[in-house]
Amino acid sequence: MRFIDSHCHLDFDELTGNLTELMSDATASGITQFVVPGISLAQSKRLLAFGKKHPSCHIAFGLHPYFLTEQSREEMAQLADLAEQHRGKLVAIGECGIDSQCGDLALQQALFKSHITLANRLGLPMIVHHRQSHHLIAQAFKQISPQFGGVIHAFSGSLQQAEYYVKLGFKLGLGGTITYPRAKKTREVVSRLPLSSFVLETDAPSMPVLGCQGQINVPVRLIDIFAQVCQLRSEPETEVAQTLYATTCRVFNLTSLG
Repeated sequence: MRFIDSHCHLDFDELTGNLTELMSDATASGITQFVVPGISLAQSKRLLAFGKKHPSCHIAFGLHPYFLTEQSREEMAQLADLAEQHRGKLVAIGECGIDSQCGDLALQQALFKSHITLANRLGLPMIVHHRQSHHLIAQAFKQISPQFGGVIHAFSGSLQQAEYYVKLGFKLGLGGTITYPRAKKTREVVSRLPLSSFVLETDAPSMPVLGCQGQINVPVRLIDIFAQVCQLRSEPETEVAQTLYATTCRVFNLTSLG
């Protein structure tokens, strides 16, 4: 079985010290490709070299709501220019989104809409961050409709919210959250929506699975997440794996990238 970690920050300091070993462990478990999102202008620029050095890593450009500053409006314009120049090297726009627990919400909303516009212009999917902000994301999508779908990163929410995103052409990113029994609503979503609605992700080095709290998360934990999905589904393991892999390839157009 083959897998793709559709969201991991392999360029973060917590992982770079033993990145070769971590990627080798992942590959040995069948995880052959990785999507590494952007979080800031400076880091998005560095991802160009990172992606060239690690061909199994596919990159995206974005401004994460955690890292927005007074300069972010100007940086968004620069990010858009950079994305235009390197559009053939990108598989998505993001990580972007709205987080009600941090920063200036008006700024977040404005920049999120800029990301939607950029993704539409470049014909790319989006990687969307949310936290207690589904209603704000829906408002933005109503104002500027995303044309190429993408992934709702670390989806956590109700069946109704999940169905809304899927109807818009998005897939739901399943990570460590679903390994926790308390995530009842999200686990119900996994069991009830079509299997083609989901992709797997670790968010390494963050979002550890059950039993690994307090530890640095690593890509090989994708296998634990996959095992949890299988427990929540009725399809055979091989079918679950094949569908998740194929869905991720379609979202990010990875078949044309190798």
